[in-house]
Amino acid sequence: MQNESLARRYATAVYGLAKDTNQVERVGNDLDSIALLQAFGSRVSEVALHTVLLLVRKRREKILDALVTEYRKLEMAGRGAEPLVISSARDLSGEELRSLVERLERLYGKKFEPTVHRDPALIGGVRIAMGDRVVDGSVAGRLEELTRTLFGATH
Repeated sequence: MQNESLARRYATAVYGLAKDTNQVERVGNDLDSIALLQAFGSRVSEVALHTVLLLVRKRREKILDALVTEYRKLEMAGRGAEPLVISSARDLSGEELRSLVERLERLYGKKFEPTVHRDPALIGGVRIAMGDRVVDGSVAGRLEELTRTLFGATH
């Protein structure tokens, strides 16, 4: 309670100064940045911290998740790998996953970093996404294809 009371007195004084100099928003943003610096300390790299501070200063905090996603893509490409998303009706064993990824790497001559999702709606089999390309070997996908073929042939 004492810290809150003391903090309120300081905040009131700082707010008064900021208001007098017509800098209420800027001082608030600066205080946020300084608080971030203290909160992260030496736990994050200087580059990452200054990136977050820049986003805060430019009022673009909302793009942080997208920035991280795009950074990870660049990082993966820098390692010479591409993302591979595997959806399966059931959990794949470590051996099944390794075997599947190795076959795809040999077939496409690329290095993949897989992300695996379980999707019971697939009924059986797997659906693989490599960038814009999707290979659907699921039971649900084959049933959809059969439906399109049957209805396409009758009309």
